[in-house]
Amino acid sequence: MRSTAKTKISVTESPSNFENLDKMSIEELLTHINEEDSKVHIAVKQALPQIKNLVEQIEVRMKKGGRVFYLGAGTSGRLGVLDASEIPPTFGVPESMVIGLIAGGDVALRKAVEAAEDDPDKAWASLQGFNINKNDSVIGIAASGTTPYVIGGIVHARENGILTGCITCNPGSRIAEVTEYPIEAIVGPEFVTGSTRLKAGTAQKMILNMITTTIMIKLGRVKGNKMVNMMLSNKKLVERGTQMIVEELNIQADEARRLLLLHGSVKKAIEAFNQ
Repeated sequence: MRSTAKTKISVTESPSNFENLDKMSIEELLTHINEEDSKVHIAVKQALPQIKNLVEQIEVRMKKGGRVFYLGAGTSGRLGVLDASEIPPTFGVPESMVIGLIAGGDVALRKAVEAAEDDPDKAWASLQGFNINKNDSVIGIAASGTTPYVIGGIVHARENGILTGCITCNPGSRIAEVTEYPIEAIVGPEFVTGSTRLKAGTAQKMILNMITTTIMIKLGRVKGNKMVNMMLSNKKLVERGTQMIVEELNIQADEARRLLLLHGSVKKAIEAFNQ
């Protein structure tokens, strides 16, 4: 079991296990990146008990109408916004259910915003703009575990009785120290020293996928193993939804498509047919 004792060692900033990357062939670079990536799922697996503890708490609050807020800067912030943006079309829920906030605002999604992550009060100010309350949950995403924007937001949220979690890739980090339900995925040094868009970013994305997918399933947004509430935003998804209805109701594709387009989702189409 990994120690969570406070330490000054920054794993995410530790030197790469490989030297002279600039002298490697393309095949060598790809092979070694792949070798490093193989360590990510092991680190995430070791964090499963922490992930479970956080998801259980979030589920209770979301069933009362609560929301999830992600806080992050740079790559971590972008990953939070990405996950949040994928929830409505995948599960047919409002955009207000999972919200990603990034230091520097939306412009930071495409380019770095100087010193945006250094203000410890900015995240809380943004959260207050959403009328955040005790049914909501705040998850700070910070590979290093030292980002002031994220830590400040977590501290303020916790002081106001709001559930807090975090995803970090350093053991014993400051963010884990101030968070109720920390998740530590210790993936080790990056292939390119300090480039946390690599293994750390992959681990964070995996964990975000696990959190929101599990919650949406527990909230009834999946039937069996199918996305029965997905938005019909393109032809491919209409065809997928049609096939789901065909399989569920054993009717012709033309009738299934008509029901789907009439009712707007697989779930509603099936419910209408069975009434």
